[in-house]
Amino acid sequence: MQKGRGGFDANQLVDGERIQKVLARGGVGSRREIERWIDEGRLKINGKPVGLGDRLKAGDHLLINDRVVHWEKFVEQPTRVLLYHKPVGEVVTRRDPEGRPVVFTQLPKLAISRWIAVGRLDINTSGLLLVTNNGELANRLMHPSTQVEREYAVRILGEVSETTLAKLKQGVELEDGKAKFDDIIFFGGEGANKWYNVIVAEGRNRLVRRLWESQELIVSRLMRVRYGPVVLPERLKTNSFYELTDKELELLFEFAGMAGEKPVHITKPEVKAHKSGKR
Repeated sequence: MQKGRGGFDANQLVDGERIQKVLARGGVGSRREIERWIDEGRLKINGKPVGLGDRLKAGDHLLINDRVVHWEKFVEQPTRVLLYHKPVGEVVTRRDPEGRPVVFTQLPKLAISRWIAVGRLDINTSGLLLVTNNGELANRLMHPSTQVEREYAVRILGEVSETTLAKLKQGVELEDGKAKFDDIIFFGGEGANKWYNVIVAEGRNRLVRRLWESQELIVSRLMRVRYGPVVLPERLKTNSFYELTDKELELLFEFAGMAGEKPVHITKPEVKAHKSGKR
């Protein structure tokens, strides 16, 4: 039987599929998170506590925290990945107690599952934000062991010496440990403002800003332009998103070490602007 995106074979409804894989595909959480929930006794199948090796089969009744989960819907859930061009002023969260705009309200609604942000951008950082409904894919792309490169365009106020650039590439001590830029490329600039592209291979909070600020330099603008193999398209305006095609999804699966999870039908690429009247 043919597989759909996410590598699911419908025969697995009979044979069963590991719970953590099913729920990760549906965006409920990463496999690691779900395994922790199993250890904590938060999952039940047909009224019995779930073990790590248990599988979901057709007709099984699943509860998480005593709430019913209609997991069968995740069987037909195709993996989707969006490239969202986040503007300054939006926060990467589902709800903000301060009432600031959140990125998830700018994205199309999902009938099943939910969007998961692949990493975060702080409120003052713009640029590329990947979102997906595939929890396992998101976890692979964010996990520290993967060391996915993130590239940023950064505008610095003031002169930057060669000595400072060398320090930033060799590594400096921050409050949460040593950090460095894997590469720094000068992109020009006029007057007091200079543009650089920098590459880091970890996702620590505000890492790019903190590295520059450790050298008493001011970051006046910061934009993420690449996450792993995915580059922010030049034509993609802020508050707009682009959905990866099936071929692009296949390449991203392979990059994440999920080569067995391949799409089977073509999605027409398109750029969609969110009509909010906000910007």
